[in-house]
Amino acid sequence: MKFQITARKPRNPLVAAARLRVAGAHGPSASASRLQARRSLQRELGDLRDADRRRPSP
Repeated sequence: MKFQITARKPRNPLVAAARLRVAGAHGPSASASRLQARRSLQRELGDLRDADRRRPSP
């Protein structure tokens, strides 16, 4: 009894290169960067307001 092995379909050589690279978005969008900056500014302003409230008045 002989076994017959069929050859597999050849693979696309470009797919292996693409999968090894880090593909995808390069960084946050401009709107996401603005939103992050706004949130950090509001957080810092809130910290300053809280520090003023904790300080006793003269």
